[in-house]
Amino acid sequence: MAVYDVLQRRGFDVHLVDARGTRNLPGRKSDVQECQWLLKLHTYGLLRRCFLPGEEIRRVRTVWRLRDQHVKEAGRAVQHMQKALTEMNVQVHNTISDLSGVTGQAIVRAILEGERDAARLAALRDSRIQASEPELVQSLRGNWQEDALFELRQAVEAYDFYRQQMKQCDAQLEQYLAALPSREPVAAPPTAETPEASVSAQFAAVSASLAKLRATNPRWTCERNCNAS
Repeated sequence: MAVYDVLQRRGFDVHLVDARGTRNLPGRKSDVQECQWLLKLHTYGLLRRCFLPGEEIRRVRTVWRLRDQHVKEAGRAVQHMQKALTEMNVQVHNTISDLSGVTGQAIVRAILEGERDAARLAALRDSRIQASEPELVQSLRGNWQEDALFELRQAVEAYDFYRQQMKQCDAQLEQYLAALPSREPVAAPPTAETPEASVSAQFAAVSASLAKLRATNPRWTCERNCNAS
């Protein structure tokens, strides 16, 4: 993309194409003649130009992809938390489905602050947790190994870091989205006619059709044809 931008600034007519489009095309080529092969295909119109968004959309896309990467890294940090708790025989995953939720984070941070009493840790449960407090107490009895606590602290710090990065991405996205040109609202279709006007228009159309039939066939009558049908 950097070379493409430079050539565009210098006034060259450059087309960015997907290399996967050349796989199923007939012909022979070699690595040395790759550029000549692509030029030949382009001359015959066999290469389709890729869609390139504008500069404003490209900025939004870049930051959005970066935010998505931070979300995935935060998810891996949560998995590291779960791994550290499992090594300490803290089976909290049996009672709490989401360790990144309110209850999970409250318990994890209380453990890092030095709380070891399972009853006090279970008292931090949110009212929306389906597991009862005695069940949560049983799942919070561990051996509190020092190395596993260190791993847990590292995972929590990484999780907080990626959460902060996500907030910065959100702020940057708000700036970019605010700078995008606003689209004019699509004009609403004309309001529909009232039922009375619609019926009157249909009646006028039927009357015009009957008049045309009588003009072309004087012996045609509505009663005769309706009874025949």
